[in-house]
Amino acid sequence: MLVLVGYLVVVGSVLGGYALAGGHMGALFQPLELLIIGGAALGSFVVSNNIKVLKAVFRSLPGLLKGSKYTKARDMELMALLYDLLQKARKEGLMAIEADVDAPQDSAIFQRYPAIAAEHEVVEFVTDYLRMMVSGNLNSFELENLMDNEIETHHHEAMVPSHAIQKVADGLPAFGIVAAVMGVVHTMGSVGKPPAELGQMIAHALVGTFLGILLAYGFVAPLSTLLEQKADETTKELQCVKVTLLASMQGYAPTIAVEFGRKVLFSTERPSFVELEAHVKQKKA
Repeated sequence: MLVLVGYLVVVGSVLGGYALAGGHMGALFQPLELLIIGGAALGSFVVSNNIKVLKAVFRSLPGLLKGSKYTKARDMELMALLYDLLQKARKEGLMAIEADVDAPQDSAIFQRYPAIAAEHEVVEFVTDYLRMMVSGNLNSFELENLMDNEIETHHHEAMVPSHAIQKVADGLPAFGIVAAVMGVVHTMGSVGKPPAELGQMIAHALVGTFLGILLAYGFVAPLSTLLEQKADETTKELQCVKVTLLASMQGYAPTIAVEFGRKVLFSTERPSFVELEAHVKQKKA
């Protein structure tokens, strides 16, 4: 929703200011210029990306119209899930959580937290490393290195749509110049026409530059920034899991291990110690 609000502000500010200055709105309506710029940008986007990137971009775009799902409530659900798993392992031994790890869809612990259980990537990350902890073949340093590599790979993949969209934004001003130059060429080929008509043709040509810059910095580049922010949020969640599990491997009690993970979260979504403790107790009850 904020994306649409932002677009309305951009359009309203630019066109409103132009109209208040006495500009003729009809001169800005140049669908053919838009066809040249948009078509060239779309074509270059297809050429410069493979099918995997194209699919990733189109999958990510609808989510931009929704608010962020990474809220304080979700973070408390994640921390409570980790606490329950680690508490069970501490009381009954690591082998006690083997069934939960191998079949999270059938686990009573995971089912208490449906918002997290529905996230395949998070569940897979948690269960994979708990399974390694159960096996007992890796020390904390080896596990941390493996986690860092996986998180880095995950972040790189999550940033692919953002980078692809940003490259389109970078190219739009140039395509706007292309459209403007073509308009100027058309005007120069019509030098026999009256000056008033030639002036109108030049104005139409210059709209190409205007559209290219406006589309780049007012519409497309902000989408790239928003995709980058969403990628950072997904990565932060995995980092929270990593710190919590490593703290548990170092011998800290589940309450302290979860506190390690809580400190990693962004301050805007991070629950307080009291809030998290109350939430964990409520879930246990």
